[in-house]
Amino acid sequence: MALKFRRRAVLAKIEDTYGTDAEPTGAANAIQLSDVTLNPMEGEEVERNLVGRSIGEQGKLLVGLHTVLEASVELAGSGTAGDAPAYGPLLRACGFSETIDAGVEVVYAPVSADEEAASIYFNLDGQRFVMLGARGTTSFSVSARGLPRISVRMTGLWSEPSAGAYPTGDFSAFVKPLPVSKANTTFALHGFAAVMHSLEVAQNNEIAHRDLVNEESVIITDRGFAGTAVIDMPPLATKNFFAIAKSEALAALQLVHGTTGGNIAQIDAAKVQIGRPTVGEAQGVATLSLPIWLTPDAGDDDFTLTVK
Repeated sequence: MALKFRRRAVLAKIEDTYGTDAEPTGAANAIQLSDVTLNPMEGEEVERNLVGRSIGEQGKLLVGLHTVLEASVELAGSGTAGDAPAYGPLLRACGFSETIDAGVEVVYAPVSADEEAASIYFNLDGQRFVMLGARGTTSFSVSARGLPRISVRMTGLWSEPSAGAYPTGDFSAFVKPLPVSKANTTFALHGFAAVMHSLEVAQNNEIAHRDLVNEESVIITDRGFAGTAVIDMPPLATKNFFAIAKSEALAALQLVHGTTGGNIAQIDAAKVQIGRPTVGEAQGVATLSLPIWLTPDAGDDDFTLTVK
């Protein structure tokens, strides 16, 4: 029987104990994703290099098996200010804390220790792949005339695939996103309200799968938020980003998407350095492509996402 590739479902739930199945369900833990791919058996191959009477392939040993899931989720609010968005478990498993101010907002900020992990189920038309102890990294993409997205790359412990009923996912907690536009979005970089074409920010977590004696785990060992902002090039007398780059100055970035409570997502970074600008063109208008590096100040404050 042929399997329908379109019938893919992903469930994710934060684990109470690392590597212990949190048993996510379609009713409570379905994640509404797009661009979903699964690499079920990542790892390495070990050669045996045996000496024998003949030459030829001797076969290989598969070691360090783990599973990698890549996908994107639409960046939107939760529907109610102060409620965590339904994609929150993915952010938490990528090294973000979740701080809830009931009725007001939910703030996601990076952490440097005690990162949470998730149990993730991937179902392909009745074939179930389970990733325990999953942790990952994120990137944020906001482009004019498009939908804002969070992309994730999750790495989890490998387990044998098995048959499993295709889950009925409840996606009612996911809010319809707003297109990026003048009406819905504001942007400022180093105190300047630039005409923005796109903003890309990657968390750049370094993920290590460790399969050692007495321990197997997936850990986050480092991060470094960085990205690119593409804007209309302003007159130098208005804002000289070349001088700012040369000075290596640090200043704020803020993007606010959405105008109505319950569907507002806000990205903040207080200490952003701008790299060497390059000049381009879009619709006959001169543009600047600005590399950006988001640096911490007091610590674990290099980037925040506020949903309100």
